[in-house]
Amino acid sequence: MIEIIGDAAGKLWKYLDENGPSSVTRIATETGINKNDIQRAIGWLSKEDKLIFEMKGRTETLSLK
Repeated sequence: MIEIIGDAAGKLWKYLDENGPSSVTRIATETGINKNDIQRAIGWLSKEDKLIFEMKGRTETLSLK
């Protein structure tokens, strides 16, 4: 499971680096990572203090620090 989460965290980081702020839904749609693994990856990257969370209207977006 750790490998799956680490892989998802790497893909999430790369996606945000290349595309900028995005919602979880958009990330899941464009990367093919399932939402459960994205949530786990968010936890991983948050623990490493690499994410910024912002509300844009009713949508929460993620971006890299």
